[in-house]
Amino acid sequence: MALDYNLIGQRLKKIRLERNLTQEKLAEKANVSVAFLSRVERGSSHISLNRLTQLCDLLEISAGYILNGSASTSINYLNREFADLLRDCPPEKQKLIYNVAKSIIDTDMTRY
Repeated sequence: MALDYNLIGQRLKKIRLERNLTQEKLAEKANVSVAFLSRVERGSSHISLNRLTQLCDLLEISAGYILNGSASTSINYLNREFADLLRDCPPEKQKLIYNVAKSIIDTDMTRY
């Protein structure tokens, strides 16, 4: 499985902004150049796992979330992802998503 550096960069940027950190401040803390951090956030530069782990530690986020979008260390790791997804949906799409999920759950329950 190939790493999606664009997605990794987007997630890093999202978390950095949520932490109210500028690229300059994070780059300073990580001892990297602002240009490098900017390229990583745009996905135009590959980042080593060591450097990614360092940035994750500074941002207080799991590398798992940055790499695959889920903090799977928790049993409820998708709760945040679903909440984020639904927050941006209009009510009619929320209802559709609910109905599809309920249908899937109901179908799985009848198999047992």
